[in-house]
Amino acid sequence: MAQVTVTIDGKAYRMACEEGQEDHLTDLATRFDRYVGHLKDQFGEIGDLRITVMAGIMIVDEIAELTRRLAGLESELESLRGNRDTVLAATARTEENLAAALSEVSSRIRGITDKLNGRSAPELN
Repeated sequence: MAQVTVTIDGKAYRMACEEGQEDHLTDLATRFDRYVGHLKDQFGEIGDLRITVMAGIMIVDEIAELTRRLAGLESELESLRGNRDTVLAATARTEENLAAALSEVSSRIRGITDKLNGRSAPELN
């Protein structure tokens, strides 16, 4: 286990973390320290425990908002996937209908060509 010393509100805390996670833990502590600093600037010295609890609540509030937004985006993504599948199915049907129509037109053109060739052949003799 790796050891890291982080500073929050001017106080050093020695913490353990998985090997290779030292920078991540330091970054998290720095971000948390910004919350604590913001609250101290806003409310002054109201007690370390109270500031820490308020910072924790702010972070949980942000997580709740992000979770709500993520759920909305996941729902929108599912809706878009459903719409995509509907459009793809409609496109496939349209392509099949178009292919059938082209085949029919092609057959008619061949028929007309055959009739014209059949009429033209005796006239050339």
